Amino acid sequence: MNILDQITQDYKKNDVPEFNVGDTVKVHVKIIEGQRERIQVFEGYVLKMQNGGISQTFTVRRLAQGIGVEKTFPIHSPKVDKIEVVKKGRVRRAKLNYMRERTGKAARIKKAK
Repeated sequence: MNILDQITQDYKKNDVPEFNVGDTVKVHVKIIEGQRERIQVFEGYVLKMQNGGISQTFTVRRLAQGIGVEKTFPIHSPKVDKIEVVKKGRVRRAKLNYMRERTGKAARIKKAK
């Protein structure tokens, strides 16, 4: 095993659910406000995933009051409390960048069988 892999093995999470691009997920994020810490939920569909070992990230997009909001989360970050898969989607691409221009019925993702 590589020395770098041994060091990063301690920081990897084991409880990450299996999800892919097109799935609708709820991401529970720890937010610190002053002395308080709370958990905020961000729900949307996975726009893209970027693999990179310990620095693996995924981008979640949702529409908030008619405006598209995207957030990129590192999977193994201590700030990400948990990830829930709400529903599986069926897409044919690895990155759904074309969904940024779509609204309404055109912005729907088919349900996986």
